[in-house]
Amino acid sequence: MLLLLCVTAVAVVRMRGLWAAVMMMGIYSFLGASWMLLLDAPDVAFTEAAVGAGISTVLALATLGLTTTRAKQRSGSSMLPLVIVGITGAALVYGTLDMPHFGDPDSPANSYPHPSYVERTEGDIHIPNVVTAVLASYRGYDTLGEVVVIFTAGIAVFVLLRGSRSRKRTHRSEGSEVRVSRHD
Repeated sequence: MLLLLCVTAVAVVRMRGLWAAVMMMGIYSFLGASWMLLLDAPDVAFTEAAVGAGISTVLALATLGLTTTRAKQRSGSSMLPLVIVGITGAALVYGTLDMPHFGDPDSPANSYPHPSYVERTEGDIHIPNVVTAVLASYRGYDTLGEVVVIFTAGIAVFVLLRGSRSRKRTHRSEGSEVRVSRHD
């Protein structure tokens, strides 16, 4: 699965046709969702499938409807993006060196929450469902932050799609035509 993710990512980067690249990005998101399912994270997999493959693909296709379907040719080759990606990748790999091994029973993820945490949830928050209590209360700011980010991204895309149309209206004024831009 990881090999398919890498091959798909390289294919997206190498494509010149934007429509095909958007479709490959959707496939990449589905592969990422499948990877998350293999790692026993169905909530992350569902989010990746819905947002990454669903909403992002639809918005990218809508954007392509307002622009061209071919990428512009580069004027020169710059090594700066490759260096930045290499440094970022090296920092991410370095950050994983201190992580516990996958499935380690002594890792913090497997040591917490303490059973009393689950037992106290209903008394602390008065919500019988522990998952709802965690997402709505204990992690409330985190969940609110995620919702705000998704909402802001949706509004930004909407504004970009609406603002990119340079509609011109024709007004008739005393027998003559006056062209008024939307931005005037």
